[in-house]
Parts: sequence; C-alpha cells; structure tokens
Amino acid sequence: MESFHHGPRRAVRGCPRLECHRGRDALGAYPADFVQAVHDEGTGRITSGPHRGRYLNWSYDVGYWLDTAPRDTAGRPLRPWRSAAADRSVLPPGHHFTITRCGHDDDGAAIDDAVCARFRTTRWTIVDEFTPGLGGTRHIDLYIGEETGPGFTDTPLYTTLRDASLRPAPT
Repeated sequence: MESFHHGPRRAVRGCPRLECHRGRDALGAYPADFVQAVHDEGTGRITSGPHRGRYLNWSYDVGYWLDTAPRDTAGRPLRPWRSAAADRSVLPPGHHFTITRCGHDDDGAAIDDAVCARFRTTRWTIVDEFTPGLGGTRHIDLYIGEETGPGFTDTPLYTTLRDASLRPAPT
C-alpha cells in the first residue's frame, strides 16, 4: 500500500488499463520503495493522487498497469488467503491444496504458531503463475492480501515456508 512507503518519488510508465502490453503511458510518480514492492510482489494499492484507490500491478510479460484489483494471469481478481501461484511445472492451474506442515523460515527457525495455523486452515487454489524459473524448484506463492502496515515485510506473516508439506484438497 502506497501510504506505507516513503522516500523519493519515481515516475512509472505502463498501461493505463488491463489488456495492454508494455505500455508507455505515464501512470504517476510513487515512492521508489513502493514501486519496488509492486515489482517484487506484483501489486500495490495507490493511496494518493488521481489514481487513489486503484492498484499498480506488475508482471514480467506486461510490465506496469493500473487496475481496480490485484489480478491473476487470466485477469481474475486475486482472493486473499485463497489464491496461490506456481510454475506450471510444479502445480497446474486449478489445483487445490492445503498446507499440512509449515516447515521453517529462511534462517531455519520455526514458523510462528499462529501464522502457521492460519496457513494450515486455508484451502489454496493455484490461479496464477510467476516468472518461470524464479523462486527455485517446488516453489509456490501464497496471496495473503495487502500490506497491513509499515514494515509489513518484517512481520511474521511475510515469511517463506521452507520444507513445507502440502496435501491435495477436494475441488
């Protein structure tokens, strides 16, 4: 979310709407760390200026674009605590699963119990893809929604589940 980011503004060019590829229109200027977060995570809500309330989205095959929602590769809105992304070689679109074991984080520490419980009680569906080859083998991204405050990437919710276990879920 733009309001959680500060610093020098960076002009962004791209598509003013969905259904455009590699646009060159001026989309506004936003804090550079917000633009980087959108590039890293794929989406962020704009909270100031003429595009307030819209989303700045990014994907490797489109670039930046303005939209009314975070989107999957088919153009459907992402659903927090439901939507997941995977390389097609890992899990196909439409695959449903639950997390049965959270594993550990990047540093080898156990995942926070409350966070793990939240991940384990969710039925996830593969609806999106990410840049092929990024993230490593057997990599899945889970969409948990918008940032909830400044420093969100330093909270227990922003984590990596290493050596987690999944179970197919009924459709």
